[in-house]
Amino acid sequence: MPSPAQVPVPAPPSAPGPSAPDPSAPGPSAPGPSAAPAPPAVLKRSTLLVLCACVMVAQSMVAAINLLIPQLGSSGLHPSASEILWTVDAYVIVFAGLLIPAGALGDRYGRKGALLTGLGLFAAGATVSALAVSPAMLIAGRGVSGAGAALIMPATMSILMRVAPPEQRPRALASWTLAMGLGGFAGNAGGGLIGEYLSWRALFWVMVPLGALLALAVARTTPRTDHSDGTAAAPSLDPVGTLILTAGLVAVLFGVIESPLYGWGAPRILCAFAAGALLLAAFTAHALRSRAPLFDPRVFRSARLSAATLGSAVAFFGLFALFYVNSQYLQYVKGYGAARAGFAIVPLTIGMALVPRLAARWSASPRPVVGTGLLLIGAGLLGVSTADAGTPYAAYACWLLVISAGTGLCMPALTMGVVSSLPPHQAGLGSGLGTSAREIGAALGVAVSGTVLAAHTGTDHTGGAADFTSGMAAALRVVGTVVIVGAALVAAGLGPRRASER
Repeated sequence: MPSPAQVPVPAPPSAPGPSAPDPSAPGPSAPGPSAAPAPPAVLKRSTLLVLCACVMVAQSMVAAINLLIPQLGSSGLHPSASEILWTVDAYVIVFAGLLIPAGALGDRYGRKGALLTGLGLFAAGATVSALAVSPAMLIAGRGVSGAGAALIMPATMSILMRVAPPEQRPRALASWTLAMGLGGFAGNAGGGLIGEYLSWRALFWVMVPLGALLALAVARTTPRTDHSDGTAAAPSLDPVGTLILTAGLVAVLFGVIESPLYGWGAPRILCAFAAGALLLAAFTAHALRSRAPLFDPRVFRSARLSAATLGSAVAFFGLFALFYVNSQYLQYVKGYGAARAGFAIVPLTIGMALVPRLAARWSASPRPVVGTGLLLIGAGLLGVSTADAGTPYAAYACWLLVISAGTGLCMPALTMGVVSSLPPHQAGLGSGLGTSAREIGAALGVAVSGTVLAAHTGTDHTGGAADFTSGMAAALRVVGTVVIVGAALVAAGLGPRRASER
């Protein structure tokens, strides 16, 4: 996805901040073959809004399909239980599996081009899904959209990191994090409305013009950033390493996502985990021997990078465990309709919208910010675990607010911790690492809560509402405890920088 040059050659991509044009370079009438416009001195509001809108749309499709499962099951496609599961999971597996190479692709050949290509793939996949005449066609469309999302997410963050001056970056990343949270809400609310009033195909038809409008907005408002193609700092695409890493991540995600259905000890699940472990070990060995790996695994020697990556996974582990049980609790136990259940999660967005503005001011001291944020998520999950059929919605919403405040507090610092631990010309790769951690954490959260619920209720809630609330309580206690333990580990890793990390 080469980015056509339009202005003078910028400063080398290894420079720490936004690059400036070389005064000795030729004017705009004679651009060089690999030149790119110099970033603006200030991040424009229109650019920030458009990039955040892209993040919202890509993230919304993770959650929206879950509220359409009953309608899909009774549709003319007649999908089996396994095909419904793959309809939900195809997007997440392809999305998470391709994030790291997609980030490197944007860093090397152009982030704006990667973003526009991602939006095109996203809309194309939605078109295939909307026109699906068989479950296989629907699953394929979801996978194509997932590939588009894998290009969108790292490109948006990487562009922000390149065009925003240092003093604006914490707030820009706080806005990016908020967009992810709002995407989850938009997916729940939109999926609920469509599930109650429209056909499931409407979800995908809406995404087609939306993707086209976002592509037009990106073309008009988003500047091209310098990229690394043809330079010594150029990130390698490493086809062999990319294939091994992607296959390893897909195998791990397959095992995690399907474990509630088949059991964690089922032969196919154990084989998936074994294959994933072997492939990831093979990627590590390949990268350590290669002169130009996709990325050097030794970057995880940085305690701060490792801690920020773990923290991102832990936060989404807790959030998506909540998402998984929330809609079922509100619909099955409280008797809410699909649309009402989708909007009942609004309190979870309030802290995400308000707290990051405060958290951005404390970005220089990540340990207390991240530790407190993760502790609030864990405490909120333990609070939600006490809910039953008689719990007033107001009390339930208060616990959602606690989780929301914790998310808004920790996520901007975690995002900054991952991206800032790598050189500026690898911002897309850093975003891919961070977002992969989030998606793997999210898949684990759904898998763990789904496994515990299935143990209490069987399939299709055959155990009754009382057994469901008992299972929900057990699942969220386990998840909340893991998040609290994770908070301690992450806070320890975010201590003062060692001399080798400065």
